[in-house]
Amino acid sequence: MNYTQTAGHDDRFVRRYEYDDHAVLAVDLPVGDEYVDVDVVGSTAIVVIDHGDRLYEAEFELPGTDPDVTVHNGVLTITVAR
Repeated sequence: MNYTQTAGHDDRFVRRYEYDDHAVLAVDLPVGDEYVDVDVVGSTAIVVIDHGDRLYEAEFELPGTDPDVTVHNGVLTITVAR
């Protein structure tokens, strides 16, 4: 397993775990689950957070295929096959 952790400009953490057959991305979000919408188009994940007066959108390439996306307790988790 390989493990990478980075902090963005606002100190929110993104963790990436790489295994032989899959990879997991975990992102700490600044809002509750009900404000988060995630769409996957091809190999790109599009994350939209709409929290009243704040709208935030981010796109990033996934390190694999067949994504399984969950948001639970403010943590976005995307698991992909490699």
